[in-house]
Amino acid sequence: QVQLVESGGGLVQAGGSLRLSCVASGSIFSINAMAWYRQAPGKQRELVAVINSGGSVNYQDFVKGRFTISRDNAKNTVYLQMNSLKPEDTAVYYCKYEGVRGPFGWMNFWGKGTLVTVSS
Repeated sequence: QVQLVESGGGLVQAGGSLRLSCVASGSIFSINAMAWYRQAPGKQRELVAVINSGGSVNYQDFVKGRFTISRDNAKNTVYLQMNSLKPEDTAVYYCKYEGVRGPFGWMNFWGKGTLVTVSS
């Protein structure tokens, strides 16, 4: 089937930047939306940003102006450029591909996550 693998997480000081990537492998005909979620310790997973197949993007208020989501359809890859990071951005970041069309029909897929730690 399809597997999503995130990369780019790590430890960074407040005010710093990181760029996350999520690459999909497997037989994929098309992908509707690509999204980034995050889950901080003791909290529920929350949406960070989403980009649809047409390139329209939406951000949660807490990352507007600091994070940028983009996608490379030819590479089945989504990116999250994170600038001006704050300690409260510390979380495991997950990518989610929604409306993935393949030999399996239509499905949604999650990555396993990459840890981002922002020190004060």
